Amino acid sequence: MALSVVVGSRSPRRLELLSTIVDPERLVVLPPRDANEPGFEDLSVLSEFHSRILEIVAVKQTDVVLQLQNADFRGTFGTGCVVICADTTVIVTDRSGRPLALGQPSDGDDWQNDVRLWFREYFAGKTHSVLSGVSATLLDAAGQVRQTATRTCSTRVTMRDDVESLLDWYISTGEPIGKAGGYAIQGAGSAFITKFEGSFSNVVGLPLEETMELLRELTVLD
Repeated sequence: MALSVVVGSRSPRRLELLSTIVDPERLVVLPPRDANEPGFEDLSVLSEFHSRILEIVAVKQTDVVLQLQNADFRGTFGTGCVVICADTTVIVTDRSGRPLALGQPSDGDDWQNDVRLWFREYFAGKTHSVLSGVSATLLDAAGQVRQTATRTCSTRVTMRDDVESLLDWYISTGEPIGKAGGYAIQGAGSAFITKFEGSFSNVVGLPLEETMELLRELTVLD
């Protein structure tokens, strides 16, 4: 019997992407309960961002695994399961040349100000990186962790010089809300993109090739 795959995320984009490589009937959504996680504010070199994003994923993974262990695990996942957790951030370069992580725009009306600033200051005519971390954790029939594997993935994205002519329209769509960096490459945000190098699905929210590697490493996929 194929193991269930627990998706430790609230993101509908991650669920949709994961359902392209795993039978949707095997997928169970169980987001982390605690929204508190490490940030990127204290980092100054790019290698630290890769380490930090895996720390963030590990926090999510621990949260979801504890939820499973505290529930009726045997009744729901009697043969065990696999937990998938991920995190994605946009990394730009500030005026001093230091890398800076952009998460999701602020809640409330301030989100529009965030999007305007980011597009004008960090995106227009420039190339930035989208960084994701992914983990896959195998739990046995008793709910105990047997194996965890992780990957990171980085994609370079270049935007057009003239973002101003489209910015009011893009903000009016509401699409930037809840998106890392305030844009969606798979949606209306594609109007700003002139080039991307690397994984497209990574920019959407889950690098599929790396996720497939993890699931194969845990022998969940053939």
